[in-house]
Amino acid sequence: MNFLLSPLEQFEILPIYTIFFVIITNQVVILFLTLFFLISLFFSLVITDFEHSSFAYIIPCRIQVVIEIIYSMLLGMTLDNISGKHNAEFFPLIFAIFFFISSANLIGLIPYSFTVTSHFIVTLCLSISIFIGINIISIRIHGLEFFSLFLPSGTSTALAFLLVPVELISFIFKPLSLAIRLFCNMMAGHTLLKVFVGFAWTLINFSGLTFLLHIVPLLILFPLFGLELGVALIQSYVFSLLTCIYINDAINLH
Repeated sequence: MNFLLSPLEQFEILPIYTIFFVIITNQVVILFLTLFFLISLFFSLVITDFEHSSFAYIIPCRIQVVIEIIYSMLLGMTLDNISGKHNAEFFPLIFAIFFFISSANLIGLIPYSFTVTSHFIVTLCLSISIFIGINIISIRIHGLEFFSLFLPSGTSTALAFLLVPVELISFIFKPLSLAIRLFCNMMAGHTLLKVFVGFAWTLINFSGLTFLLHIVPLLILFPLFGLELGVALIQSYVFSLLTCIYINDAINLH
């Protein structure tokens, strides 16, 4: 049980299979599993057989109630934080982002699984790709007026030399803040869980009174796991919420 000695070993990317020059790792497998789960979920919601499917009943089942609650929550968040007559057009993006991140986070809580969102490169690529797409939309809508984001109207020439660098740095750090927030929260929570598991396993290897003490970290582990479950969902919501705010800033030039 050497894997319990280091709480950071759970974040190690391991090669599983090699096809020519393509290396399939545990990270790739989990990403494909997340994608397969989302595609299956979306198809079950969109392509519905009312006679045989468990979804879209007139009297909803438990799963349908949960999906409808999440749908209403995300739709309300999108409409409240993105102003304009076309704000509902961004709802599919917010819906997909929330479910992708929450699915990846929850899959990472399964024992012997892998948390892809605990790697900075994954969260950074996700946030940068979203941020680039938002800016492309903003440039298509506003053209050269897009650059007014860095210089608010009515700013004096002397103050512009101070505001433009500050606004530019703030603009560049938006995707970094998204990536770092998600990465740090997921890595810290999973590391803490592994520390308590390793501590309990160490106490189990002793005898006498020390052996009985392993119950203490195990009892702490249950509420800690529930807390990490909440963090996984909250971080998905926060990432989606900040994406809405950035979209609103881009299309309305705030």
